[in-house]
Amino acid sequence: MLCVFLTLLYDRLAESVVFPLLPFLVAPLLAEPSRIGLVVGLLGGSYTFAQFLATPVIGALSDHYGRRSVLVICIAGSALGISLFGIAGGLPLMFLGRILDGATGGTAATAQAVIADVTPPDRRARAFGLIGIAFGLGFMLGPGLGGLLAGINVRLPILVALGFALLNLLLAITGLKESLPPDQRQPLPTPAQLNPFRQLQRLLANPRVGGLALGFCLFFLVFNGFTTVLVPYLILSFSWRELDVGIAFCIVGVVAMLVQGGLIGPLTRRFGERRLTLGGIALVTSGCLLVPLATAGQAHLMIYSAVVLLAIGTGLVSPSLRAMISLRLDAGSQGSGLGSLQALQSLGSFIGPPLAGLIFTVFSPRTPFWWAIGALLAVGGLTTGALLRQRRQEQF
Repeated sequence: MLCVFLTLLYDRLAESVVFPLLPFLVAPLLAEPSRIGLVVGLLGGSYTFAQFLATPVIGALSDHYGRRSVLVICIAGSALGISLFGIAGGLPLMFLGRILDGATGGTAATAQAVIADVTPPDRRARAFGLIGIAFGLGFMLGPGLGGLLAGINVRLPILVALGFALLNLLLAITGLKESLPPDQRQPLPTPAQLNPFRQLQRLLANPRVGGLALGFCLFFLVFNGFTTVLVPYLILSFSWRELDVGIAFCIVGVVAMLVQGGLIGPLTRRFGERRLTLGGIALVTSGCLLVPLATAGQAHLMIYSAVVLLAIGTGLVSPSLRAMISLRLDAGSQGSGLGSLQALQSLGSFIGPPLAGLIFTVFSPRTPFWWAIGALLAVGGLTTGALLRQRRQEQF
């Protein structure tokens, strides 16, 4: 579990040092500053679309060959993708680096499978909180560090991100033990079975988890959409700089670490995953509402308040909803099931950023946030309906 945690932490650090600075890296390459939201959205979408295509395959391979070897390959590919992104002199190579990083971005899904392998069902929600701790620490340390380094040279954070990726690779090679016993491994799927759309169809058709998985996908579609255009919105509306953005993401990291690290276990025992999921959606909706209501005189206060609500809400929704789905999957299919779930998250994350960037460009910088509020209400309704239907079926 310690190796999994450190692997996730290094992975999040490598990503979080660079992600908030994407608009500042892209802006000098654009003739029209108003297109920054669309280009950043397409960059984010290219990463997650490659991840969507590859993650179910990675999950199925980890069910057959074991977790360790697959995780090492994923981390090595991410390091190569960051390298390409760092030497990019234009948008094409930047896109290529993001696509390669996404295609080998099965680190989180495989790490989740490791957690499921070694954790009893009644402690799984708390164990999945490790993902939140790593996410929180990464976003507490990474963006602030990236903002400070970008003040020296805007490409210096990419070199630091590459260093984190290489440390991650070294740790996985030297410290991670195999968690899937040979007698629990699954047969190698056929190429047709590795089709990500077929994997998703199987997950969505599962009456025990289909509705929850669809709500999971839609939540990350919305969340990744409006968070992708948040920095361009702050740049264009309030002239925020790298350090302002870094502080905002540091706040996200601190709050996410506290929620998913120390509070998710007691909260799960007290309220259960269903209530935490719905409460988290309500908090994310409230945070999203504060962003378009911010004014120049109160921008820092309102935006920092918004990101606190977003961090708390996401810290509740992600592990709770993931745990509900994991508990409804068979023990031998955790890798493929959670891999498909990660692919659904990637599919939502692929659709969300370009869609939000398009709305940002065509309508106004504020419009994506109003759209997100309506979609989050739909997520709450979808999740509640899926749980109620399953309860009625179980009672019947």
